[in-house]
Amino acid sequence: MLEVTIHKKLGSFTINVAFSSGDSGITAIFGPSGSGKTSVINMVAGLLKPDQGQIYFDSEPLFDSEKKINVPPNKRRLGYIFQDGRLFPHLSVRSNLTYGMNLIPKNGRRLGFYDVVNMLDLGDLLHRRPAKLSGGEKQRVAIGRALLTSPSLLLMDEPLSSLDGRRKSEILPFISKMQKKFLIPVLYVSHSTDEILSIADSVIVLRAGEVVFTGGLDIKLVREHPEFFPTFGSNNGVCG
Repeated sequence: MLEVTIHKKLGSFTINVAFSSGDSGITAIFGPSGSGKTSVINMVAGLLKPDQGQIYFDSEPLFDSEKKINVPPNKRRLGYIFQDGRLFPHLSVRSNLTYGMNLIPKNGRRLGFYDVVNMLDLGDLLHRRPAKLSGGEKQRVAIGRALLTSPSLLLMDEPLSSLDGRRKSEILPFISKMQKKFLIPVLYVSHSTDEILSIADSVIVLRAGEVVFTGGLDIKLVREHPEFFPTFGSNNGVCG
């Protein structure tokens, strides 16, 4: 379980949030642009240091201001998928996939290379360079690269924001399938109601740096709370 209680001041903007997410499933961090979603996930990842608070995963401290603990990002056992994938352009898909995996001792690797490749349908792409991939293919490779580091938690920061509706519709089933197959909990940042309704099991709603709602996610909740989910039914082509 991920348990987060953090405070961070960024100029005139203040983040003050507390939430927890379960040992499995996909938890969405949802809110409009500027609500603090990416800053929160970056603090979980260790890319941004909170001013105060605690971040614990499976009862182990990743950050604790009182105990002066701040585990470096590469020691947190987390996989991070960015908005733009961030593949190495000079490496093949195979080499991109194995880059992080090769840094993990063999006895610490929980996922097999071809298990991930087959699940994400990457077999025909292994010898290509990123420049020869579509946007959707790049994001599938980015997901595969993160999975092959055998993370205990997967962080996804609006990984589909650069894709059109058709490409999003192609990738979303892979995300759901990936989580169910490998049972890795996912923290998924998005500002699209339709997108999170397609894949998320629960939601943490942010507004102006604060948590305004947490709970299970379903279409009934979305329809009953338009103040939290104002974009439901938008024409992004993800969920009808």
